[in-house]
Amino acid sequence: MALLGRVFAPGHGPRRFFTYGTKILYQSTEAFPSKSFPPFQKVMLPPNTFQGKLAFITGGGTGIGKRMTTHLSSLGAQCVIASRNIDILKATAEEISSQTGNKVHAIQCDVRDPNMVQNTVSELIKVIGHPDIVINNAAGNFISPSERLSPNAWKTITDIVLNGTAFVTLEIGKQLIKAQKGAAFLAITTIYAETGSGFVVPSASAKAGVEAMSKSLAAEWSKYGMRFNVIQPGPIKTKGAFSRLDPTGAFEKEMIDRIPCGRLGTVEELANLATFLCSDYASWINGATIRFDGGEQVLLSGEFNHLRKVTKEQWDTIEGLIRKTKGS
Repeated sequence: MALLGRVFAPGHGPRRFFTYGTKILYQSTEAFPSKSFPPFQKVMLPPNTFQGKLAFITGGGTGIGKRMTTHLSSLGAQCVIASRNIDILKATAEEISSQTGNKVHAIQCDVRDPNMVQNTVSELIKVIGHPDIVINNAAGNFISPSERLSPNAWKTITDIVLNGTAFVTLEIGKQLIKAQKGAAFLAITTIYAETGSGFVVPSASAKAGVEAMSKSLAAEWSKYGMRFNVIQPGPIKTKGAFSRLDPTGAFEKEMIDRIPCGRLGTVEELANLATFLCSDYASWINGATIRFDGGEQVLLSGEFNHLRKVTKEQWDTIEGLIRKTKGS
């Protein structure tokens, strides 16, 4: 096989990539693809989709967690949000309740502490009831060369992301089994949980563990009426995450340049996907991992995808050289 000029199929002669007399359409490399993919910010599901449902969301006080809680509450769910900072939680709960007219409860809980998780779940069930929806969104992350990581830095991230998700999932799951009640579980991970990534090794490792746990429990606990799914967000701009991962703002343009859809994701879009996966509309989706990144991963994975930067004039030159190529 010639690298660029010709392709040989078994039993056939060479086929040229470029054929004579064919009109080729070019798109400028300076085009703005984000114009073709504007974010749709409205709530997707019908009103009262979650009427009579109880949702428990970790890390629900800010960012993505706050937006998912807002969507669920606006669709009729009674929500309980949990994190370490009770003041932020209470303010968020009041804000969302005033917007949606549905009660949002705030419970302080450090997911790294299994005893605190157990007490939180006991209080949740005693005061409000067993949850129908469980979203594991609490996370921690920062960028660092791996040679600079201390054991405590590693432990901090893995305790929040992997152990915290496990403590919440297992404790609630056990109580649901006792009550003979099902639920939809959702975990928020990241695209590099699948591929790995330098400079965020604790997060990549912990998120990969969360995905393995979700798939494992999807196989084991579906008999109890529980579903487990995962969303892998790509770059979604939230104040909390970007203050740690892009503190100077220098990386944002570079991130957008490697996203085929031409923009960052929004929390509203992710919240729509999350609420769908937790709804009865998705009752046959189980053990799934949904990549939500505007095409970033497929662009980074393709060996020749960098050719998208080649201009029309450069392609004209390349085509001429290819046509002059003789042999294989």
